Amino acid sequence: MNSSRSSAVVSIIAAIFIFLFVYTAVSKLMNMPSFKNTLHASSLIGSRAGMMAWVVLAAEWVSALLLIYPHFRIAGFSLALLLMLSFTVYIAAMLLTASRLPCSCGGILKSLSWKQHFFLNIFLTALAYWAFTLEFRKIRSNAMIK
Repeated sequence: MNSSRSSAVVSIIAAIFIFLFVYTAVSKLMNMPSFKNTLHASSLIGSRAGMMAWVVLAAEWVSALLLIYPHFRIAGFSLALLLMLSFTVYIAAMLLTASRLPCSCGGILKSLSWKQHFFLNIFLTALAYWAFTLEFRKIRSNAMIK
């Protein structure tokens, strides 16, 4: 993939994640008591729900902010990849172990089943990895040229 096409792909993927993280963070923030209660009902999070709610929100905001600025995109995609991996592993663990599946997602994502959400997260994780890889290659290539 040539450099300009690669940059365009990275910018599009960054825009997707900026929208996703801002949308979900705003949705969670607007329904914070419900978000915390749902996390508290999770067998994997339970009593750590209050702290986890704020950690997730902060990570989504920070990732979105880092992705806005091209100079910080590698860090933004690193955090996006970490978030998506965490969310995907969490959903997989819940699907495999929980008898009750509380949903703390907001907006449109709340209408997805847990399996649909799992596959969406796999796709988004792959997308974050792809963008991270493209951005990493660009940085490495620029460093080799200098």
